[in-house]
Amino acid sequence: MKPTSHFIDLENAVKIRPMEGLETTILTGLHGEQLMMVLNATLPGHSVPVHSHRHEQVGMVYSGKAVLKIGEEERVVGKGDFYCIPANVPHSDTCIGGEPFIMLDIFYPVRDDFIRKVDKQGLC
Repeated sequence: MKPTSHFIDLENAVKIRPMEGLETTILTGLHGEQLMMVLNATLPGHSVPVHSHRHEQVGMVYSGKAVLKIGEEERVVGKGDFYCIPANVPHSDTCIGGEPFIMLDIFYPVRDDFIRKVDKQGLC
């Protein structure tokens, strides 16, 4: 499926659940792009456990608050904060407060695991 516009329609974007408590809305990266942009929402009362991947990840906190750990560094982040996670560096987040912690993430290269999940669920 090819995009019909260069503008992103959030309402019709593909959504997946990579794990319990994490909702991912894929904004770009499903149509042959070299990078992927997603909204990752960690729900209240949930955490994304420590993990790493081969992808570079940069982004901004879109809304909410969390404890974000990147490598050995940890801090509370909120709306408007930026971060950079190099490839293969362990990282995690824990949503704090009553609203979802939403990160606007950009990955390079695209997340093949997200694409496989979309294909498996027949979403695109």
